[in-house]
This record gives sequence, C-alpha cells and structure tokens, in this order.
Amino acid sequence: MNERTAPLGDQQGLWQAVLAAAAGRCQCRGTCGKNHDKDGGRCPAVHGGYGHRHGTGPIRLLAAPADPTSLLLPAHQAAALPKRALAAWCPACLDATTRAVRKARQVAAPPAEPDALF
Repeated sequence: MNERTAPLGDQQGLWQAVLAAAAGRCQCRGTCGKNHDKDGGRCPAVHGGYGHRHGTGPIRLLAAPADPTSLLLPAHQAAALPKRALAAWCPACLDATTRAVRKARQVAAPPAEPDALF
C-alpha cells in the first residue's frame, strides 16, 4: 500500500475523504495522553511518514470515530458513522486514546455488588 492507496474495504472512498480532510496528518489533539505542544497541539504523525523510533516502518493513518467515547462502539456501529464523525488517527494515538477511554469507563462504573448468600 503506497502513500495514497486506500485500504481494501474502502470502496466508497470514505478513508480517502477522511485522510484528505485531515491533510494526511493525525488529528489527535492530546486525547492520547501526550500534549503534542511541540507540534502546535496536534500529533505530528503524517501518513506515509516514519515514526520517531528506528524500525517502526511507515505510518498508516486510520479512519476512526473522532469522538473518543465512540471508539468503544461495536465495529458494526463504528462502520456506520458518517464521514463528519470520523477523524484520521495514527495507530499510537488511537491505541492510547482507546486505552484511556476504557480506563475512564472502568473507574466511572459502580463497583459490582457481591451476591448475597443469606
């Protein structure tokens, strides 16, 4: 897959539209836990570019829900989101944001009541 070749499941050009709207750059603004201050508050990862670690290979941006709380939607619901509800994410920011949302949801959930035996 070269710099602008769409993923196999992108028959309607949704991924390409999301990538074009993002100008080929990850749209994370710190929800991953990094502040991205050195880069104007936005992740510096560019589609087709290389990560800051040696040997990471080219970065492939993903189209995923822009709202971090929507990252936990089931796959069939996330796939049905309109283009305006999607953003371009680098894998590192997407994974970190998803972990943060899961952790926040677990902390906010009330503790499970133990079953009463008597």
